[in-house]
Amino acid sequence: MASELFGQANDEFINENYEKAAKLYTDAIELERNRDDTFCNRAQAYIKLNRFKEAVEDANEALVLNPNNAKAFLRKGMALFYLEEYQPAKDAFSEGLKIDAEDNNFKTWIRKCEAELDLSQQNKTATSQVGVSGTNSDSKETTSTPAENEPSKNSQRVVPLPTKQKSRYDWYQTQTHVVISILLKNVKQEDAQINIQEKTLSATVKLPTGSDYSLELELSHPIVPEQSVTKLLKSKIEIKLKKQEGIQWKKLEGEEPLDVKHVPIPVPDPGKVQQYPSSSHYTRNWDKLAKDAEEEEKNEKKEGDAALNDLFQKIYADGTDETKKAMMKSFYESGGTVLSTNWSEIGVKKTEVKPPDGMEYKKWES
Repeated sequence: MASELFGQANDEFINENYEKAAKLYTDAIELERNRDDTFCNRAQAYIKLNRFKEAVEDANEALVLNPNNAKAFLRKGMALFYLEEYQPAKDAFSEGLKIDAEDNNFKTWIRKCEAELDLSQQNKTATSQVGVSGTNSDSKETTSTPAENEPSKNSQRVVPLPTKQKSRYDWYQTQTHVVISILLKNVKQEDAQINIQEKTLSATVKLPTGSDYSLELELSHPIVPEQSVTKLLKSKIEIKLKKQEGIQWKKLEGEEPLDVKHVPIPVPDPGKVQQYPSSSHYTRNWDKLAKDAEEEEKNEKKEGDAALNDLFQKIYADGTDETKKAMMKSFYESGGTVLSTNWSEIGVKKTEVKPPDGMEYKKWES
C-alpha cells in the first residue's frame, strides 16, 4: 500500500500537483516510515511549495535512514539556501558532492552559496570601513600631517557598497515546460516587467534600494510566449515557459548541438487550428504543417527510433492506468533510459539508470 501511494505521489509531482503529491507522500510515510526516498521526495515537494523548513526536516529524516543519500543532501542544501542560511547550505552540498562527485548540481549550488557568502562579507567589510571613517573624521585627537589643510586619507575615503549584480536565478525543466525562478522576494506587480519572446526572455525588477535587477536571456530553443505564464511568489518570481518542441534542453542559453534526443509527447490534433499572436517573431501555418506531416506519415514507412517511438505511444494510449504509471515512473526516474510497463515491478522500488551498451550516462546541470 505504501509503495502504491509513493508511486501515485510521484505521478502527481511529475504533473506539478505538488500539494497533492506532498499529501500522498505523507500518507505513505504514515504506513512505512523506514523509506528514505519517501522523505527525500516529500522534501522536494515542500521546496516547490516554498515550505523550506519542513523540507529541511524531511531531508534530515532521510539522512538518518540513509546517510549516503546524496539527493537528501541536495534537497537539504536547496531548502537552507532559500532560507538564506548559506553556510549550512554549502556544508550540505559539500557532503552530497563527496557521495556523488559526478552530479554537477552540487558544484553549481556550492558556487551560488559562495557568491552569497562573499557578498555578505563584502557588505560587512564595507559597513565596518564606513564606520571607522566616521570615527576618524569626528575625533578631536590628531597627529602630525604632511599638510595642515590636507584631510586625512581615512576622513576622505568613501567606501561604496558592492554594486555587482549577483546571478539570482535558477531553472529546471519538465517534458513540456522550462521553469525559471528569479530569487527576489516580495516583488510587487508594478515593480516587475517581464517580456517573453519566442527566443528571448527579458526581466527588469525595481529593487527596494531603488536600483534595478535586470536579466536578459537568449534561449537555446524556441518557446510559445502566449502559453507561458509568470507568477509573483513571496520568495521568488516564477516564469514558466512552454516549449515549442518536446525535447530536453541541455542548457538554458545559446546554441546547442543538433544531437538532442526528442522526448515522446502527445501528437497534436490535426483538426485543431493553432494560431499564435504576433508576440512571436514569426507565424507558422500550423494547420498546413499538421496536414503535411500527416501525409508524409502515410507515405513513409517508419523504422528505427521513429517506429519504436510510435510503438511506445500506442502502448501508452491503449494501456491500463498501471501500465501508464509504470511507463511514466520508469522513464522519469531512469533519466529516460528505461521504459517499463510492469507496475508490480516498477512501483516497489526506484528505477535505476541503464544507459545503452557502450555509452555512459551523465547528468546535466540545472
